Amino acid sequence: MLTMDNPPETTLVSLSIEGSSARIELIREDKYNAMNVAMITELIELFEWTAERSAGRQDALIDSNGNPYLRTLVLSGKGRHFCAGADINMMRDAGANTPEENRNDSERLDRLFNGLWSHPCFTIGAIQGVALGGGAGLIACLDYVIATEDVKIALSEAKLGILPAVIGPYVYRRVGSANFRRLAMQASRIKADEALRIGFIERIVDGQEDFTDAVESIISEVLTTGPSAATLAKELSVGFDRWTGDDESLRNWTLDFTSRMRGSREGQEGLSSFLEKRPADWKPE
Repeated sequence: MLTMDNPPETTLVSLSIEGSSARIELIREDKYNAMNVAMITELIELFEWTAERSAGRQDALIDSNGNPYLRTLVLSGKGRHFCAGADINMMRDAGANTPEENRNDSERLDRLFNGLWSHPCFTIGAIQGVALGGGAGLIACLDYVIATEDVKIALSEAKLGILPAVIGPYVYRRVGSANFRRLAMQASRIKADEALRIGFIERIVDGQEDFTDAVESIISEVLTTGPSAATLAKELSVGFDRWTGDDESLRNWTLDFTSRMRGSREGQEGLSSFLEKRPADWKPE
């Protein structure tokens, strides 16, 4: 059984653990948290480390030392801006790279975004200022995004003569075909009200105090649900996204999925606690 000890050491990203919540913050404030290779690598390591120690993946609430496994992950950026996208020096250097080197860089980015999108915890974004390019990609991979009124989001790659291809699948899933196509071609910044309208974010808050309250509110709500159920909701969504069979096969798959959940340790605990009129073992005391 994995323990919550010895998280990866990082310098451009910070990790703090508060109970069953992991807090990951981009701390390259002087560069508006623009992502270079080092920051991307650190984020990948933290996403993978926290994913392996999620309650849903471990099917357990605590490790062998009695420390809670993770159920929520909060991603934020220090300073005025969440993330200005890819570091411009990294982008410039790509022009001198071989096709193989550029492919490796793209694979690293894909590992970053897919690691967040498929993370077994319920992931929450606390976003302020700008979220450009890869910063917008990070937002698209989150389950619930809270943003301040001053937020500005853009798929800005076309301004540099490139396209948001690696982040594309995640943005497309979040905002839909027409909005993704428009944002990719337009490449301009959208404000909080439009981001809320098209589903890029879930909630707008006035300031830092409301920010904190909103994050804690959604965490409290998530902790009332079974951790494995929250994790497997993502598996269910992926199944729907990728389904290529007929309707009858899909219905049978959902029946099998339901049977598996009802027969699981968590499913039995949830049903028993309901019948016995007591809180399930995953609910905070």
